[in-house]
Amino acid sequence: MARPTPQLPRVVIYTDGACLGNPGPGGYGVVLIQGPNRLELSGGYHLTTNNRMEIMAAIAGLEALTQSCTVSLISDSQYLVNAMERGWAAKWKANKWMRNKTEKAINPDLWERLLLLCSKHDVTFSWVRGHSGTKENERCDRLAVAAAQGKGLLIDSGYRP
Repeated sequence: MARPTPQLPRVVIYTDGACLGNPGPGGYGVVLIQGPNRLELSGGYHLTTNNRMEIMAAIAGLEALTQSCTVSLISDSQYLVNAMERGWAAKWKANKWMRNKTEKAINPDLWERLLLLCSKHDVTFSWVRGHSGTKENERCDRLAVAAAQGKGLLIDSGYRP
């Protein structure tokens, strides 16, 4: 007789990235919710891009998890959501980080990290329109902008101008 599979904890992760100029100082904001528990995360970088911060927000949220979870990750970045839900990032990796025969994939360092994290969890990515009043997305935006404006910004070692 097969053993029942234990149900994984369910977590909702809202994410957003921001960049003051693109490229420029950037930040990410994350809100994790599991039942009554809530955690907010943010970080800022001296020189980066908005897309890198969108991906970094998802990475930071998933890295905060201490065990395998069923995750609903909600972002206002179609770039992030489509790359993951439509399998683009996995395809780029399989093609040695090429989008097609002539174009290199952008941000392979972050996609690699994100794909690895997603292999440890059951993650579904969903898109929400930014600045449309979704409470937690708006909070992530405020966290991301504040991080980009903050002091002691980190160096985004993977950013290539």
